[in-house]
Amino acid sequence: MTTLNNYALRLQASLMNELRTVVEEEGTTLNQFINVAVAEKLAALRTERYFRERAGRASPVDFSAILEKAGTDVAIQGDELPDRTALPGL
Repeated sequence: MTTLNNYALRLQASLMNELRTVVEEEGTTLNQFINVAVAEKLAALRTERYFRERAGRASPVDFSAILEKAGTDVAIQGDELPDRTALPGL
């Protein structure tokens, strides 16, 4: 069984009210919702750290060599880049 720890969490009243509304809509508990939210945030932070470390080990020379191997074939039908002038805001 997992060891549980208790922590007194203080939330602003407005956040707590919104949280109660959401957990009721989702059919879960405050504890479960907070556990999942914390787990998601930790995963996002770990992922960001991983990619930053990975990017720090990147070699621009190796990257260029990989791009050179990509070739110059025309994109197959349906795999073309979109026309930038047809996209709103670009």
